[in-house]
Amino acid sequence: MAALDLQEQEQIDALKAWWKDNGTRLLGVLLAVTIAMGGWRGWQYYQHKQSNEAATLYAGFTKQLESNDAKRINDAAAAVMDKFSSTPYASRAALLAAQVNEQGKDVARAKTQLQWVIDHAGEAGLKEVARLRLAAVLLDEKNYAGALKLLEARHPASFDGLYADLKGDVLGAQGKAEEARSAYKLAYEKTDVKSAYRNLIQLKMDALGEAK
Repeated sequence: MAALDLQEQEQIDALKAWWKDNGTRLLGVLLAVTIAMGGWRGWQYYQHKQSNEAATLYAGFTKQLESNDAKRINDAAAAVMDKFSSTPYASRAALLAAQVNEQGKDVARAKTQLQWVIDHAGEAGLKEVARLRLAAVLLDEKNYAGALKLLEARHPASFDGLYADLKGDVLGAQGKAEEARSAYKLAYEKTDVKSAYRNLIQLKMDALGEAK
């Protein structure tokens, strides 16, 4: 029994020596892990809370859309954009508000909102929609250089048809029939064969006449 007690004491002494050398480092690692986990849980809570608050504010914005009051719509959109700019709700609010402003002939405000989406949206699809719409606005303003610059931006392949079609519109407006025809041809090829949109592209090519 005495021998066993001596062995146990030796093990205890060895453990104390190991703890003296490594205890502080181990506690530091455990503390870091605990903080990281706590921080992650806190971030998850924050994200969930942010998402819920953003959704509530966005719901209020959509109600304002029904009012057809441009000021109220823009104020509601601005609230979502200012408070929750990193959420998808903000970009959607900006896009919808821009549409209202385009229809109401407040083009300057619409352009600002569309540019905001291009700069802030986290979803590629929203960025591309905003970029195409802004290019269309610039086309209406006869700002052909600005429109073409936007249409030269890198974009997902799924948007090739829309980009090429709008590029054809810009080139056609500039009187560059051959270049416009080439753009429409690309748009036609990149558009789903089952899409009725192809018929519109074909009509545009037909309107340009035969290639010289």
